[in-house]
Amino acid sequence: MRVPALFLAGAALLLSGCVSIDNSGDRLTASPPIDALAAVETLPAEELASLISQGKVVLIDVRTPKEFESGSIAGALNAPVQSFDASAIPRDTTRETILYCRSSGRSKRAADMLAAEWNTKVRHLEGGIIAWNAAGQPTSKP
Repeated sequence: MRVPALFLAGAALLLSGCVSIDNSGDRLTASPPIDALAAVETLPAEELASLISQGKVVLIDVRTPKEFESGSIAGALNAPVQSFDASAIPRDTTRETILYCRSSGRSKRAADMLAAEWNTKVRHLEGGIIAWNAAGQPTSKP
């Protein structure tokens, strides 16, 4: 018995979980996988400073507590990457959550975890607090 190619293609798409069937019941359409929405991007210090001044961000500093205490961006919360739990980060639907660290390596790892958890784009500070300081932006001590 020969199985039609359309049937096999449809079965493969259904098994992948990326298919919807329109109201007529006879047309299969592929949609992007859910995790395709999860992405990580960087933003420069100047853009972050502008967003902060507009009250549009929640800042997460993923450095160690000792690093955080030595100076952080005003208003930042500390969630060290060593114990980072993306599911414990509250999601603010009115402001963008932006992460940073010393040079952007750890914030990239944490942003990857958060993007996967929230299934959305997450941004982190390009160059970390080093770039922030180099751009002449202020830091504060808790």
